Amino acid sequence: MPRSKAIAFGLTLAVFAASWIAPRWPLEQGMHSSLTVVGLGWLWWHDRRWPLRPTHFALICAFIVAHCIGARWLYSYVPYDAWLQAATGWSPAQAFGWHRNHFDRFIHLIYGLCFTPAVWHWLRQRWPSLSVGHAFAVTVMLIMCTSLLYEWLEWGIALTMSPEAAESYNGQQGDVWDAHADMLLATVGALLVWPLARAERRGTAA
Repeated sequence: MPRSKAIAFGLTLAVFAASWIAPRWPLEQGMHSSLTVVGLGWLWWHDRRWPLRPTHFALICAFIVAHCIGARWLYSYVPYDAWLQAATGWSPAQAFGWHRNHFDRFIHLIYGLCFTPAVWHWLRQRWPSLSVGHAFAVTVMLIMCTSLLYEWLEWGIALTMSPEAAESYNGQQGDVWDAHADMLLATVGALLVWPLARAERRGTAA
C-alpha cells in the first residue's frame, strides 16, 4: 500500500479507536460501528485487488471518519452546532432556523460525494468499453440502490427493537420522511460529481 494510502488508513483507524473512548451509548454505537468494521475490511480488500486512486481512497476514508463521529453521538446528538459556534461564532441552526440535528443528512450527502468517483473509475477499470457518461449513470444508480438497501437494513433492525430504541438507533427525530430525504441527498451528492466526469470525458475526446 502506498504511503499516502497507509497514512489515510492509519488516521481512520485512529479516529475509530478514539471514538470508543468512554462511549456514551455503547450498544447503539456498537451497532453503528459494525458497519465501520465492515467498511474498513472491504476497503483494505478492494484496494489490494483493484487499487484505488489515492484521492479516491482518501475520500472513502474521510467518509468512514465522519461515520465514526456520527456513530459516537448516534447522529442525532453530534454537537456540530456547538463546535462551529466555539470555532467561528457562527451557528447553522440559528442561521437556517433548523430544529433538528442534520449530521445524518450530511453523512448521506457525502456518501454520494465520496464514493461516486471511486465507483465510477472502478466501473471503467473493469469494463473499459463503458463510456464516461454511461459509467457515471450506472454509478449514480448504484449509489441510489445501496442507499435504498441501507434504509431497508435500518428498517429491518428497527423491527426487532422497542419504539424508543428504534428511534434512538435510526435517528429519525420525528421525521416521517427521513429515509426519503436521506436517499435523495445521497443521489444529489453523486450527481454533484458530474462536472468531474464531464471534464474527463472532454479530455478523453480531445
